[in-house]
Amino acid sequence: MTFNDDSQLSGGKVKRRGRTAAIGGGAVGGLALLVYIVSAVSGVDLTGVLGGGGGLTTIQQGGDTVDAAPECRTGRDANASVDCRMEGAAESLDAYWSAEAPRLGITYTTPTFYLFQDSTDTGCGTASSATGPFYCPPDRALYVDTSFYDELQSRYGSSGGPLAQMYVVAHEWGHHVQQLQGTFADTDRSGTGASSGSVRVELQADCYAGAWVGDAATTEDADGRTFFEPITRTQIDDALSAASAVGDDSIQRRSTGSVDPDSFTHGSSEQRQRWFLRGYQQGATSCDTFSVPGDAL
Repeated sequence: MTFNDDSQLSGGKVKRRGRTAAIGGGAVGGLALLVYIVSAVSGVDLTGVLGGGGGLTTIQQGGDTVDAAPECRTGRDANASVDCRMEGAAESLDAYWSAEAPRLGITYTTPTFYLFQDSTDTGCGTASSATGPFYCPPDRALYVDTSFYDELQSRYGSSGGPLAQMYVVAHEWGHHVQQLQGTFADTDRSGTGASSGSVRVELQADCYAGAWVGDAATTEDADGRTFFEPITRTQIDDALSAASAVGDDSIQRRSTGSVDPDSFTHGSSEQRQRWFLRGYQQGATSCDTFSVPGDAL
């Protein structure tokens, strides 16, 4: 998506974390590509580290937290800089969910959004660049190392454009909405498989991302200007390429040459694209992945 050059960014939605020295690992929700790959190669399900969080040892807390994008003030800035793009996406997502959440019966609060480099400590353990973007429920925070976007394009085959990048953020923001709904607490995410609870959680977050995109061209800044220009089909294809790139089958095929649906934790490329489009076309109220029969998921 392209920001309107004259849209205004208020700033302060995205923070940057300093580096930390820590041991352990783990992330909750999100893409966590390294975990997928190791699980697929070894045949051992390691995706439990993406579950309840905590239980890992940090040997040094800290790292300064600063405003990630103090110079980002307009949509023109967001079109030119990835950090500013993260700020613009966060402001648009926050405006969208502030209005949409009551329709889902949710009392909405804004998540914290951290950018980091290399590694950082979180309430879910230590995160590294290899973990991929993720949401940590205990922190109610998104964590993104933007170097992942280079990997998304060069290693995983996404087109890597602006909407592909913002789809990742919108997916993690969707996990925050699920946290507010009580979805994480109510869903057994310990199992795997094409219709497992973990897959249903991830597909709903994809659907929520699509719902935001569907409304994004009408979401307004504090001055009543829309954040984005009208969305094109090429830009939608950009987001779909990211959804496809992080499908379980796509990752397994690249890493092992075969696909094992029984080990799925996030959904196939086709499922992830389809649920993103469902949200885009029908809105957030259409994103109930939990009432859909497994063979229709």
